[in-house]
Amino acid sequence: MKKFSLKSAVLAAVVGVTGALSSGSGVMAQEFTLKLHQFLPAQAHVPANVLDVWADNVERDSNGRIKIERYPSMQLGGRPPELIEQVTDGAVDIIWTVIGYTPGRFPRTEVFELPFILPNAEVGSRAFYEMFENDMKDEEFSDMHVLGVWTHGPGSFHSSEPIETLDDLRGMKIRGASRTVNMLLEELGATPVGMPVPAVAESLSKGVIDAATLPWEVVLSLKVPELVHNHTEFTGNALYTATFVFAMNNATYNSLPDDLKMVIDNNSGFEFSAWAGVTQEEYAAPSRETTREMGNNIVVLDAEQTALWREAAQPVYDRWAADMDARGYDGRALIAEAEALIAKYAAAQQSQ
Repeated sequence: MKKFSLKSAVLAAVVGVTGALSSGSGVMAQEFTLKLHQFLPAQAHVPANVLDVWADNVERDSNGRIKIERYPSMQLGGRPPELIEQVTDGAVDIIWTVIGYTPGRFPRTEVFELPFILPNAEVGSRAFYEMFENDMKDEEFSDMHVLGVWTHGPGSFHSSEPIETLDDLRGMKIRGASRTVNMLLEELGATPVGMPVPAVAESLSKGVIDAATLPWEVVLSLKVPELVHNHTEFTGNALYTATFVFAMNNATYNSLPDDLKMVIDNNSGFEFSAWAGVTQEEYAAPSRETTREMGNNIVVLDAEQTALWREAAQPVYDRWAADMDARGYDGRALIAEAEALIAKYAAAQQSQ
């Protein structure tokens, strides 16, 4: 797959508006300063290799009319679950966050977090964006201007003791990455413990949890291989994936002149989302290899073993569909729609 190229980018917000002379024209051109807030350290893979790349191109292609101030690690205050409110309320201009940090607010996105539904980030991100555009944009996400939605690559178990069979989970306290992962953990006899990614390292070190569900690309920055030494992967579709949203305040977007809106639009959307997901997953393999070189135990369950886990996960689909029905959606239809989109993009990926 070709990497997404930010074409004529610019993202803008109106935290500070000043006047500036446009080059050689003597005409006053507005400048916009935008605050981008997110929960990971600046050196983590997504901020460094997705958000910063996007922001750098925005600043460059705006010819200085846009400045993006970047605030990692919740430097502007609050907790990761509050990022959605910060962007909808206008406290900040742009946020990037895990959708699952606000469980129940974006219910239909959870279909892409069901166990064993996705093969990889590109397929997941393309399928997610199309379903978002068709079904969710004007409902769950109407109170923000969405720049991109995507999924990460396959999530795995990272544990103090090896996890090889379903019975190994019984009695373990495990950080669940989302509401649907927590459903799975409950179904399999584990105790799910919800927490944002930045809290995982301390919780592992203090024994608050015995294991965590995480994608490979974040384990090194969290020092997970130093804290636990067992890691369990599955063959075929992933144990789970999480969903992300990169969004801008509606009023900020609407306050921009049309040319800057167009630049934002050209650098957002479907291809950007696919690129972001792929870029995030690219850092999984180096992280996994470093973990292996550290002498950690990486368990890879084969197709036959994985099939047992997939069968055990089916009650989660039933439970989730019933929950969607209670919210006024057709849960089984949502699963079918997502699976059809996943199959479409998986086939396209294989034909490349």
